[in-house]
Amino acid sequence: MNLYDHNNTLTAHHIKADREADAKVPDNLWTKCPKCETTVLTDDLDQYQTCPNCFYGFRISARQRLNWLVDQFTEFDTDLQTTDLLNFPGYDQKLAKAQQRTKLNDSVLTGTAMIGQEKFGLGIMDPTFIIGSLGTVTGEKITRLFERSTEQELPVVLFTASGGARMQEGIMSLMQMAKVSAAVKRHSQAGLLYVVVLTDPTTGGVTASFAMQGDITLAEPHALVGFAGRRVIEQMMHQKIPRDLQDAETLLSHGFIDRIVRRQDEKQTLQWLLKYGG
Repeated sequence: MNLYDHNNTLTAHHIKADREADAKVPDNLWTKCPKCETTVLTDDLDQYQTCPNCFYGFRISARQRLNWLVDQFTEFDTDLQTTDLLNFPGYDQKLAKAQQRTKLNDSVLTGTAMIGQEKFGLGIMDPTFIIGSLGTVTGEKITRLFERSTEQELPVVLFTASGGARMQEGIMSLMQMAKVSAAVKRHSQAGLLYVVVLTDPTTGGVTASFAMQGDITLAEPHALVGFAGRRVIEQMMHQKIPRDLQDAETLLSHGFIDRIVRRQDEKQTLQWLLKYGG
């Protein structure tokens, strides 16, 4: 648009017209992949929400993932509610906002699911619920998922996505690592299969416990997986670390992951594992 008059002077009329044109451009029209930096029209992303160039999986809610992952699902423990024992400023409001946005009571969706004829316990952590942080209700729901699955002799599939421990719950958040790990061990001692799918991001105490305790560990392409953040590592080591140090592909090359699976292939892969891996 030419914003100048015949004397090459910017006019108020042209400025107003330009602003009105900009106002008509919708927000989030374009989505840029944080890994390969490919830019795509947001409306062109399909239900899997993956980069068409490198297959990086954009962060999605638990219910978005559930829509294409399973054939049947029965949800557990929707009545559990977090208690703000530390009276952390603004925590109640943050929880209420996250619950309204995600339609979850905390940062994980749990229940019994079926893919084809394969029945299993399913947990999906939600990175849009306070960065998928590990709170007391999150830990309790995952613990109950393993306990029910042990009682019913079912395998468990858990999709991890977390920024780590929830600081608003202090030491009580950290205690969930041990509680869930104990339930995972009892499930394992019963001879039952546990499959982990690492999604972006899986960090902190979740990585340090149940995210790395599966019998089979899968990951989505380019998912960030690690314990400490890049800045903390570099400050401690006093040197820069490779950009891809915490990418799923690096962990695969060092034996921490069994296979990288694109979202489009996850349902079929899990069905095969549940049928033959148990």
